Amino acid sequence: MDSFVELYRASNALEAHALKGALEQQGVMVRLLGEALAGGTGELPIDSQEVGLLVQRRHFDKANAVLEHYHQSQAPWQCPSCDEQNDGHFETCWRCGGFPQK
Repeated sequence: MDSFVELYRASNALEAHALKGALEQQGVMVRLLGEALAGGTGELPIDSQEVGLLVQRRHFDKANAVLEHYHQSQAPWQCPSCDEQNDGHFETCWRCGGFPQK
């Protein structure tokens, strides 16, 4: 049986499940570690609320490529229409409705 290794530590369960879905769409089996600690928000140290994503060692490189794409898609971008700086999670400019350049 293939051993599991930690790929990433998500800051919360929402991010962990989003990444888990993206990885599973690419055929990578994912296990989450620590998501049950979210109920301790406010009582536990902030880093104990992180959720580990574990993947099979043989799929680590493939999973890491998916993770890199995720981080790149979250990068801030500058609107070509109005030059406003937008957070990566915005699909259109919050100021003028423009789209990022591809």
